[in-house]
Amino acid sequence: MSKRSPKSIEEKLEIVCLLLNQKQSLTQLSKQYQVDNQTIQSWKMKYEKSGIDGLKESRTRKHYPSELKEQAVQDYLAGKGSLRTICSNYHISDAYVLRSWIKRYTSGKELTSTGKGQSHMKQGRKTTFEERLEIVNYTIAHEKNYPAAIDKFGVSYQQVYSWGRKFENEGAQGLVDRRGKGLESKPNLTETEELQLKIKQLEERNRYLEMEVGLLKKLEEIKRRNRR
Repeated sequence: MSKRSPKSIEEKLEIVCLLLNQKQSLTQLSKQYQVDNQTIQSWKMKYEKSGIDGLKESRTRKHYPSELKEQAVQDYLAGKGSLRTICSNYHISDAYVLRSWIKRYTSGKELTSTGKGQSHMKQGRKTTFEERLEIVNYTIAHEKNYPAAIDKFGVSYQQVYSWGRKFENEGAQGLVDRRGKGLESKPNLTETEELQLKIKQLEERNRYLEMEVGLLKKLEEIKRRNRR
């Protein structure tokens, strides 16, 4: 498994663009930027598949709840996608990581949570109807980035995943807690409430996209410079 790269996103973009535009060979780039060939190839593949997002890299150890690991492995074993597809669906950093989970799972070993906050996140917590709406809204706006929702709201992967599926199938009513004696009651959302929910989702989506603007501008600058 490769070590975390010290290169910034801008440097990675420049290297990848030089390679894609055939300005320099892989060997030349490796020597000039002091990065091994395999790493550059990996950046190229990630960029071709996911754009700028593929080149992003957390400076801290990424948090993977045990529930996320197990669901990702089960999806792969059930033939629901290739290694790359599953990694993209669950925001897994690299196919190597997923392969290691598969090997551990199929050998009968337990998949435990890893990274920051693993004990707290694994247990989940009680939430209100309004909180579940907010969490689902955030998750949808961030392209179903479950780890981000887990870290932000302090809930478990299983909770976020379950709420998302229920919301897709039943709308807001799917988020009503029907367990236990004291059933949580929440009437159908009015048209105004539905509109407000949509507005919040769009606002959250805009905030997410605004974070990308600086990188996109930088990418255009690099492309223009390389075309000269």
